[in-house]
Amino acid sequence: MLKKQLIDQVADDLSLTKQDVGTALEIMLGTMSQALEEERRIELRGFGSFSLRKRKARSTKNPKTGKVMHIPERKTVHFTMSKSVKESLIEE
Repeated sequence: MLKKQLIDQVADDLSLTKQDVGTALEIMLGTMSQALEEERRIELRGFGSFSLRKRKARSTKNPKTGKVMHIPERKTVHFTMSKSVKESLIEE
């Protein structure tokens, strides 16, 4: 689902303007991004949680050239779905 489709669906379900829903979504995503930048965990009960994880630095080989490359340590976003979401996906 694209962001535009999400905005359209929520606007139709709540009988709100697409502009209002779009603004609310932008604020929500901005707040979530800021929380992750501050290395805080985000928990949306009934949906799941987002947190940061650190990936260790490693060396790898480029399969095309055979050259060894060094990949530095980095942070990634990790999503853990809630039990209810997991169960609804298994039932299908």
